[in-house]
Amino acid sequence: MALPRTPSFRLDGKRALVAGASSGIGLACAAALGEAGAEVVLAARRLDALDALAEEMQAAGMHAEALPLDVGDVAATQAAVAEAGPFDVLVNSAGLARHSRSADTTTEDFDAVAGLNIKGAYFLTQAVAKGLLEAGKPGSLINISSQMAHVGGPERAVYCATKHAVEGFTKSMAIEWGRAGIRVNTVCPTFILTDLTRGTFEQPDKRAWIEEKIKLGRVGEVEDIMGAVVYLASEASALVTGTSLLIDGGWTAE
Repeated sequence: MALPRTPSFRLDGKRALVAGASSGIGLACAAALGEAGAEVVLAARRLDALDALAEEMQAAGMHAEALPLDVGDVAATQAAVAEAGPFDVLVNSAGLARHSRSADTTTEDFDAVAGLNIKGAYFLTQAVAKGLLEAGKPGSLINISSQMAHVGGPERAVYCATKHAVEGFTKSMAIEWGRAGIRVNTVCPTFILTDLTRGTFEQPDKRAWIEEKIKLGRVGEVEDIMGAVVYLASEASALVTGTSLLIDGGWTAE
């Protein structure tokens, strides 16, 4: 009897674009893809941080290069992706949160969050897919969403709305591009400890609320995301598309 063999999690020979790679979850995703053998293009607005990360990854034997990119600027993003692509893998970790009570939401905050989390994510995903379609190549497109794409939360109406929207266009794009071998999915983390979220965790009442909701009893670390991204980027997830991978410690189980 011939035993089945596990599909490879390796990404050798694949080119991966990681948006929002200069810090936090995006940086961790870039390192994970590089460790799995991908040639990683690091994209964000802060070129100095990207250059430093690229040098560190190269010193560790990985393939990495920097690409200045503002996902909120759709025209510039489309041009940059068209010039630098095609990319076999996209991980979009660029995002924005401005929390307030719903009654206090300003149009400026709404437009800023929606402009990056929905519009920017939509057209970045589209740009990478166009490159794959033109090249006749399959690919894996991953948007870093949130557990808040599946639930609600206090002071997070705008953020939740944008992440619910990401789940919607992910499903539609997956349907449209599936026959071309282009898979589209999201990763939905719980609260992850990064420099950007440290202020929230330093507030005892908010940290207590978070730890009470996470059934595993601990906050997330960036390392908790890395394996999931490699899985979705690789052939190990060849039949996975149009869905979300929740990494929430059981937050949404109830």
